[in-house]
Amino acid sequence: MAILDIKKVTKRFGGLVALKTVDLEVKDNAIQSVIGPNGAGKTTLFNCITGFYTPEEGDILLAGRSITGKSPDRVTKLGVSRTYQNIRLFKNMTAVENILVGMHPHLRSGLIGGVLRNRKTMKEEEEAVNEALRLLRFMSLDGYGDLLSKNLPYGAQRRLEIGRALASKPKILLLDEPTAGMNPSETQNTMLLIRRLRDELGITVLLIEHQMRVVMGISELITVLDYGAKIAEGLPREIQRNKTVIEAYLGRGSADGVVNSKPQTQPAQSS
Repeated sequence: MAILDIKKVTKRFGGLVALKTVDLEVKDNAIQSVIGPNGAGKTTLFNCITGFYTPEEGDILLAGRSITGKSPDRVTKLGVSRTYQNIRLFKNMTAVENILVGMHPHLRSGLIGGVLRNRKTMKEEEEAVNEALRLLRFMSLDGYGDLLSKNLPYGAQRRLEIGRALASKPKILLLDEPTAGMNPSETQNTMLLIRRLRDELGITVLLIEHQMRVVMGISELITVLDYGAKIAEGLPREIQRNKTVIEAYLGRGSADGVVNSKPQTQPAQSS
């Protein structure tokens, strides 16, 4: 069953067609990637899914229900959460407070309860803090809870942003370049974390990523965009050898040399 079904979505900005009749289906409990050169429409697609943009044509379904044109906060409540290419933490809040902000769509007490501070509200706050601490442990951030997010190491800030997205209890998590700026060790740990999100929490993951080692290492299906249109879709091994994809990245005429190239052999060592 598809948890997310994008049907012939078109998004224009004046005379620019940022997305052109894009179809994309994400199966429940999958890890899928969207790739493409800069300006291909990847982040625009995420913005349409999450309600920041409304497409001029097409429909976006979450578990069979249209979410096209709904506000970002409504889309979040329905089960879609995301991170951003550029970290968007609340820098002067602690790690725990950032997680609590992510929980806000599902807290029941509301503004009046927060002002009155009744027993029900206080109990919910206590449960929320405990859940936030649990999420920090899951993200390997235990011990960072009371630190301001701006003082965390870069890799920890990236993980905290994913943790805040998880706090809204998503059915599907959209990750926009989750390994951007990371060193090889941090990148490897993030790949392991993404698998854990699916395997241990049952969350479907759709990611945009420029590091091909990450894409090929964790994706079950890859969709390729170029100039706003879907040009290919398939398994990692199929995308790696797809001439249209290679030419989109490297230029026309380059595919034959890549696809037909043979691996280099090391010269024999003299004894």
